[in-house]
Amino acid sequence: ATHLCKRVHLSEDIVRLWAAAFGGEIRSIAVKFSGSHLLRQKYKEREKSVCVEEMDGAKLVDQLAGNMAKMFHRKAEAVRRLVKAAEDAHLWHEEDPGLQFDYFNAALVNEGKNLELSQELILQPSEHFHNLAVNFSLSVVQVPTNTYNKDSAVLNGVFWSEALNKVFVDNFGRDPSLGWQYFGSAKGFFRQYPGVKWHPDENGLIDFDCRNRKWYIQAAASPKDVVVLVDVSGSMKGLHLTMARHTVSSILDTLGDDDFFNILTYNHEIHYVEPCLNGTLVQAHKTNKDHFRELLDKLSAKGTGRLGDALREAFALLKEFHQSGRGTCCTQAVMLVTDGATETYDTVFEKFNWPQRKVRVFPYLIGREAAFADNLKRMACANKGYFTQISTLADVQENVMKYLHVLSRPKVIDEERDAVWTEAYVDSIVSARPFLGETLKRSKQGVLVGVAGTDVPVQDLLRAFPKHKLGVHGYVFAVTNNGYVLTHPELRPLFQNGKKSRKPDYSSVDLSEVERDDKEHFLRTAMVNRSTGTFSMEVKQMVDKGKRLLSLHNDYYYTHIEGTPFSLGVVLSRGRGKYVLRGNATREEGLHDLEHPDVALARGWTYCDTSESQEHRHLSQMEAVRLFLSEPQPRLKCDRELVQEVLFDAVVTAPLEAYWTSVALNKSQNSEGGVEIAFLATRTGLRRTGLLVLPEQLSSREFLAADDEEDAFSADRFPLWYRRAAEQLPGTFTYSIPFSTGSGPSTTVLASTAIQLHDGTKSPTVAALGIQMNLGFFQRKFWTACRQCAALDGKCSVSCDSPSLSCYVIDNNGFVLVSRHPSRTGLFFGEVEAAVMNQLLLTGSFKRIALHNRQAMCKITSESSDGPRSFFDVSISGFGCLRLTRHSTASCVSSHCLFLLFFLISFHFKSRLILDGSLALAQRLAKSKTTLVPCDVEHPAFVSECAVEETTGTAECDGCGRSFIVQRIPSSNLYLVVVEDQCDCSATPPSCKHNGSLRCDRLKSPNDRRRPDSCHPFHPEEDALDCGSALGLSPMPLLTSLALLLAPAVPLLTS
Repeated sequence: ATHLCKRVHLSEDIVRLWAAAFGGEIRSIAVKFSGSHLLRQKYKEREKSVCVEEMDGAKLVDQLAGNMAKMFHRKAEAVRRLVKAAEDAHLWHEEDPGLQFDYFNAALVNEGKNLELSQELILQPSEHFHNLAVNFSLSVVQVPTNTYNKDSAVLNGVFWSEALNKVFVDNFGRDPSLGWQYFGSAKGFFRQYPGVKWHPDENGLIDFDCRNRKWYIQAAASPKDVVVLVDVSGSMKGLHLTMARHTVSSILDTLGDDDFFNILTYNHEIHYVEPCLNGTLVQAHKTNKDHFRELLDKLSAKGTGRLGDALREAFALLKEFHQSGRGTCCTQAVMLVTDGATETYDTVFEKFNWPQRKVRVFPYLIGREAAFADNLKRMACANKGYFTQISTLADVQENVMKYLHVLSRPKVIDEERDAVWTEAYVDSIVSARPFLGETLKRSKQGVLVGVAGTDVPVQDLLRAFPKHKLGVHGYVFAVTNNGYVLTHPELRPLFQNGKKSRKPDYSSVDLSEVERDDKEHFLRTAMVNRSTGTFSMEVKQMVDKGKRLLSLHNDYYYTHIEGTPFSLGVVLSRGRGKYVLRGNATREEGLHDLEHPDVALARGWTYCDTSESQEHRHLSQMEAVRLFLSEPQPRLKCDRELVQEVLFDAVVTAPLEAYWTSVALNKSQNSEGGVEIAFLATRTGLRRTGLLVLPEQLSSREFLAADDEEDAFSADRFPLWYRRAAEQLPGTFTYSIPFSTGSGPSTTVLASTAIQLHDGTKSPTVAALGIQMNLGFFQRKFWTACRQCAALDGKCSVSCDSPSLSCYVIDNNGFVLVSRHPSRTGLFFGEVEAAVMNQLLLTGSFKRIALHNRQAMCKITSESSDGPRSFFDVSISGFGCLRLTRHSTASCVSSHCLFLLFFLISFHFKSRLILDGSLALAQRLAKSKTTLVPCDVEHPAFVSECAVEETTGTAECDGCGRSFIVQRIPSSNLYLVVVEDQCDCSATPPSCKHNGSLRCDRLKSPNDRRRPDSCHPFHPEEDALDCGSALGLSPMPLLTSLALLLAPAVPLLTS
């Protein structure tokens, strides 16, 4: 060191001695109590009898894509059978205006005999349907709140659709893995199987209309580019403007991820509601739609309306957008929301839309007055649209829906029944098909009767992935034609807010948000375009709630899934992650070793398919494997290869049970009870756990409960302790303090190491094992080791007990495991010793890596709903996060500012970033409204440089220098840091400024996507005379009608 402490004689030699003594002690404990030497020996004994194979990623992804295509085809066939049955039932049904009968209403069943439609429905819990009570013999019907339960049209539809019950039951019998099956009627009612009781939300409402769901919208109509024109002239003040807002919001509800839109307002001027989107359209995913809804709240009415100019702008915008090859290149429409039009604007339509009428026009007349209804209807009829009058708020939703019936006409006339597939909901994908009324499809009206669909549980996809073939860090993922993730280990559709709930944009997480290191979007572009190929890149994988990272080199293999708009990817990590072990063990010895109570199998992995037979559905995976192995002619369908490898691992790891038992019984070896649990896991998901103390002596049960998903096997991930151990050198133990999922600080230390087999250049990781220690026990071992010295008389002049020294043990990510001050345990070292950490970064002993979580939910504040809303009233809460809303970014005034900001603010769990540093703003924020919004979060992760064994230096602050020595602790991921305590290095967090310039760039620069293959913009046989009505309308002049309606229609070119 350049400055050594004057009050104690500190040297590198003594620190090196302490590090070696502590490292040797904890390694000895970890080896002895985990049994790592025994397990390594048992696998080594088998080296000559096993085979190590390198996985062929291209072959694997092709095989998995084929299997998934077959699975998706089975689901689509189930929906096809529903559509066929529905069309047959509808064909033979004769409408009866006086029809009266009772049916199972989803909201009213089991509500008591005195309530209409409250029939008794026998329900029983089903694990397959998330433990909901269901009826497998019958379906139930849900009717929107704005529709009368016994409306004649609803009753007739419910009556003839009763025929679907038989098909629902038959489908589920053929494929027990099917999720919910349903039929959504164009009349609004929704038939669902199996039957289930619906419950209102906290407001006492059931806010569900099947016609607003993605699956219905995508099946009903082709993709569309939409421009919404909103009249904000003076006559729209008050209730009219409120109704207009609701109308536009309902229009947005009917747009799906394959659609594009923009909203313009007009009075004496034309304004884009989002100014930065002048001259373009944006994709209609939830984040964009919610953004526009916020902007609608700010609209005000004044001046006079210049509708002609607004129409010219809309047509010019759609034309330019189509010619540029952006958007859907399919259906185009103008939605006009106004309280009147003084003329029909024929000159505008003649210039921009006639005679081809490529753009449909849908006017919505706001208010009870019908004076201008005639003009607006003529505009609709002349442009293959539909006119609707909205006189009350209650009319909005039902009237907005009518335009979908018009857009569905071409598909119905073309008899288009192709299956559509939606992005993933929280736990399912949806397969849906439109249902064409047999008597109607022959007419030029082409009226859609409804859409049938079924859920495809994401678990079905995960079940098809052979995790044991992918290695420690490998995984499988799938994306849609829009680049949205169907399944991916980094997909986090749920957030914790007292309870689990859906994120607002849970179904539109982009691949670029989970594969963050693909900066050029090469992988995303290839998969969206349904290409087949390979790709490699270095990745920084964020783990442990964003506080740590793994540095990997991954190979990506990708291809498309036939019959769907989806693409599949397989990731294999280079090195040990690409090799798999083939072992062999007899059924008899393996079955015996699987009988032990300490053995378990990976949660979420599928060893046997227990869903095919009713008699097997109650079995756990372990019970199913045992049954499969015990039957001479097994009736269960199991993965024979995986079961064989489980047998091998069970035999090899069986001696650990007796070993742990002997250790637990030998009280002299663990007199302090400091080592509490021993555990292991293998590449096949087999787990063993041994208690080394009595259950009541455990410091924490969190590891046993596996409440933290990262520390347990899941359908697509190995436990974090396993993955971290696999990345260390052979024989090295990885130590860490778990970041507690409870309210209090962690009281334990985990130590784990990986077991590898060696076959030439191939070194697969076959298992990992470790121990849980009491934190106090671990720390006492450190203080004992740091009282040693080389003095012959044993009297040491310096130790970590000295008040002039601060000693720390930190891990390779900079977290404190040992400190004189217990409150510092578990904190980031930069929080405790910012100046020293700064020097470690400057000398390269540690490096800072910025990780981004683009799926985060952040709190943003606004002073009132009426006042202006800030895009950057942002709090920093949780660990090390600079939180940015989806439409903003932030930067500090200097890199030094950013460094200190992260050290002194970011690592406090409930700190708040005050943007201008003023107390006044802090007080305003404290009183303001807080909401959760999707945002980007930057996590600063810190990683030690493996090649650096020792570092010395001086941390300068306020004219004071603090000497420090950092020494690697052998056979571990730990470092001993000794700091001279001669002065206090503290700092005040500087102010920080924000820059919202990226908000507009984000909106205007969407990612690449692939358009759906099917497009039906209009049909030459359409009957455009069905274009809406309102009271008091006068008939159109005959010659004008003929001239407009008989004009030739030229289909749009699609690409």
